Amino acid sequence: MSDSTRDGAKDGARDSAVWGRVDRYLEAALLPEDPVLGAALARNAEAGLPAIDVSPAQGRFLHLLARIAGAHRILEIGTLGGYSTIELARALPSDGTLVTCEYSPEHAAVAQANLEHAGLADRVEIRVGAALDTLPTLEGPFDLVFVDADKQNNAAYLDHAIRLGRPGTVIVVDNVVRGGRVLSPGDPSTDGTRHMFAALETEDRVEATALQTVGTKGYDGFVLARVR
Repeated sequence: MSDSTRDGAKDGARDSAVWGRVDRYLEAALLPEDPVLGAALARNAEAGLPAIDVSPAQGRFLHLLARIAGAHRILEIGTLGGYSTIELARALPSDGTLVTCEYSPEHAAVAQANLEHAGLADRVEIRVGAALDTLPTLEGPFDLVFVDADKQNNAAYLDHAIRLGRPGTVIVVDNVVRGGRVLSPGDPSTDGTRHMFAALETEDRVEATALQTVGTKGYDGFVLARVR
């Protein structure tokens, strides 16, 4: 690689516009147009939901993780409008089930409509209310847990995910880098994520790693863990 090519690669690595263009290139190459997911995003926008869904590439990543894990039961903490829920539920076998926890009744109603349009309402149960109230009422084991809710409670969500898992359960916690702000305590969301990392330092029930990501959703990252 020439010096000029190396310098261009370094410049691109710092350029959020490039991140977005690369994401769109990858989506065009690997992800065929999906009218169901497109309709879900349109319905979310029409209902005024924040545009904080996972990206198409991230959604497919979750879908593939669920397939690789052979998941029959999935738990999602944080539904929003159901975009990631659809990707996860599509990975289930016909007799599989997904439980998703959503604080907002308005968001849950949009997600329910999206799931019905996707033909997946029969295998997804939306539990409305604070997840810390809902999670103690659930019975495991779940084969995969995806955490994408209020970040200040990430440590508690991790503990519930482990409790509701089994040896081999896959746990994914999203938005753990927060544009690098994870290095700087001071706001509830960042502090909650740091508390989760502190818990993972001494948690012997799981093995875990974390990866940084860039793309249309900016600079962030996720924790990937497996219950021992």
